[in-house]
Order: sequence, then C-alpha cells, then structure tokens
Amino acid sequence: METKSPLDILKMAILMEMRGFSFYTKVAEQTNDDDIRSVFSIMAQEENMHIKYLSEQFSNYEKNKSFSHTSVTDSSAAGITKLILSEEMKNTISAAGYEAAAISAAIDMEKKAIEVYSKQAEISTDPNEKKLYRWLADWEKGHLKILSDLDNELRDKIWFDNHFWPF
Repeated sequence: METKSPLDILKMAILMEMRGFSFYTKVAEQTNDDDIRSVFSIMAQEENMHIKYLSEQFSNYEKNKSFSHTSVTDSSAAGITKLILSEEMKNTISAAGYEAAAISAAIDMEKKAIEVYSKQAEISTDPNEKKLYRWLADWEKGHLKILSDLDNELRDKIWFDNHFWPF
C-alpha cells in the first residue's frame, strides 16, 4: 500500500471539496425550486469553507512541515435540516427526478469524503492533523445524515404513492 505525504492527502481533500462545491453549485443553479436552491447553495458554501481551511493548512504544512493549531468549530446542521426535511420540500422533489438524483450522487460523495477523512484521522500521529480530519469527517457525517434522511423520505413517498408497500 502506497503511503501518501500529508501534502498529497491535503491536495486530495481540497480536490474532493472543490468537486463537492462545483456539484452543489451546479445543482443550485439548475433547480427551479427556491428551497432546494437554498439547500444546495448552503452545502456549496460549506464546501467552499472547507476548501479555504484545507488550503490554509496546505500552505502552512508546505512552509513549516506541520499542521497549524486552529480552533475548529462544530457546525450545527439544525437549520439546514429543518429546511431540507420540511413537508413542502419533500412534496416538491420528485423521488425519480433531477433533484433526487442529485441527492443520491451527493450521498456517494459525502461517503467518500467521510472515508478519506476518517482514515487520515486514524493513521495520523500529529494531534492537529488528527483534529482537522476528525472535524471534517464529523462535518461530512452531518451532510450525509441530512441527505440520507431526505433520500429515505423520498423513497418512502414514492413507494406509498405507487402502492409498493406489501401490506
């Protein structure tokens, strides 16, 4: 198994976040629903914040060969959760439509990010690096929960609407 340098890992993390930002921005641009646009715009803003934070860590590591000690704060997903899981939003999104497909793709992206960040947190020996990757993994877990809950609600709705239930 190839061991990657901290700079390689940071580059990969920045690229993942850039892809997430681009994806969420594109979905926000292409949807016709204001609530859905808002949700994906918020997700894009959060990914952009990760890009900036990781880029700062990259620059610091490149210069000093160490991760900077920063106070990372937890993000509360409560506001976005309420918006995403509103009945109006659930009724707006077609379970087989563009937004639902975007949610499914976003779930896969978030799972990959969690996997990468969790692994790096586990193998890191630098306490600041460990803290960084744990924070990012936890943040992405929040995104994953939001998206998974919405995906499950949409699946249940289409099953109910199409009488797929066995009882």
